[in-house]
Amino acid sequence: MEIWVNPACSKCRSAVSLLDEAGAEYTVRRYLDEPPTAAELAEVLDRLGLEPWDIARTAEPVAKELGLKTWGREPADRDRWIEALVANPKLIQRPIITADDGTTVVGRTPEAVRSVLPENH
Repeated sequence: MEIWVNPACSKCRSAVSLLDEAGAEYTVRRYLDEPPTAAELAEVLDRLGLEPWDIARTAEPVAKELGLKTWGREPADRDRWIEALVANPKLIQRPIITADDGTTVVGRTPEAVRSVLPENH
């Protein structure tokens, strides 16, 4: 299992605590220090069943600078969004947890985090 975290994020810290309490084995990826590649992000989006604009933090200052809220949200726009998220990882919603079985969630709630724990599969 891998969890993408920003250590300054309270939701990330809560998710890590829940994983620890459950005794889960996982790898922490500080995605601001080690941003995903476009291919990695596309794979995670496919696993989530979401589009890049669904996981974009549009209230971030860099999102406003880029004008993300005005960008198209059609299949043809997908690569542009992925490139923006990879270039500006702060825009990626967090934490993202990928379980060993491929199940992937945005772990912003305790329920979402628990849903990827092995005993729930």
